[in-house]
Amino acid sequence: MGVNTNDEGQTGVTVLRFDPAARGGLWVPGSAPGSREWGALSLDHVAGEVHALCLSGGSAYGLAAADGVMEVLHREGEGFDTGLGRVPIVPAAVIFDLHTASVWPDRAMGAAAARSASSAPAPEGRIGAGRGAMVGLGGPAPAAGGQGSWAMPVGSHRVGAIVVVNAVGAVVDAKAGGVIAGSLPGPGGLLDAGAWRGQTTLVAVATDAPLDRAGCRILAKMATAGVARSLEPAFTPFDGDVVFAFSTRPGSPMDAVQLARLGQAAARSVSKAILRAVRTARS
Repeated sequence: MGVNTNDEGQTGVTVLRFDPAARGGLWVPGSAPGSREWGALSLDHVAGEVHALCLSGGSAYGLAAADGVMEVLHREGEGFDTGLGRVPIVPAAVIFDLHTASVWPDRAMGAAAARSASSAPAPEGRIGAGRGAMVGLGGPAPAAGGQGSWAMPVGSHRVGAIVVVNAVGAVVDAKAGGVIAGSLPGPGGLLDAGAWRGQTTLVAVATDAPLDRAGCRILAKMATAGVARSLEPAFTPFDGDVVFAFSTRPGSPMDAVQLARLGQAAARSVSKAILRAVRTARS
């Protein structure tokens, strides 16, 4: 994973690179996503695999960062072989950080994030696409959002999550006794007419368990439970929430019981990653 952060402009880009290419799927619980190349994650797309994922600030303007990711991959010879040249497949999604950011991530920022990618532990806090993120904007006490991660074993495999938390609602931790960042929106904790409209939480789940594209889609759908567990409210009509899932290992797909266990662990990882995002943002 690589990041590029514009501290002065309070925005940034996070890039996950897959070498070799990974199978992927997605689930879109939000109603207002900003997206690019999501068709490549469909079950019948000819490419079948993706080479990177680009997460960015800047709302729809930030989708330009994916151009820079493609440029770096092209120069390094990666991409889907069309017979007339290789085309990198780079799905992208954005958060709405225009309440904070003063610039939009662009091609150069995307390229810098792609070039910085490594296998080092994922950076957390106010960094990359999480630089301009906020939580609790629908309530009286907004707080810093950010980027968080968590991973756990599932049998002989592992599943992990990277999240960019930018939520209209509060971040809640039942074990800690309730709200840990932001505040519930209004009377009874329900949204009122003054709630901020334009938030997004992005999730990328990855595993070394062998899954086909259909399995990745189920994994993404199950991982969505982790968002609902830690954000109150989640998936509103003006959220662009999306969950991606990727398998980095070829082989015979897992059976239904194994996949269910993997999805359960993915949801737990997403929930933990959301809590880490706001806790590391504070520190």
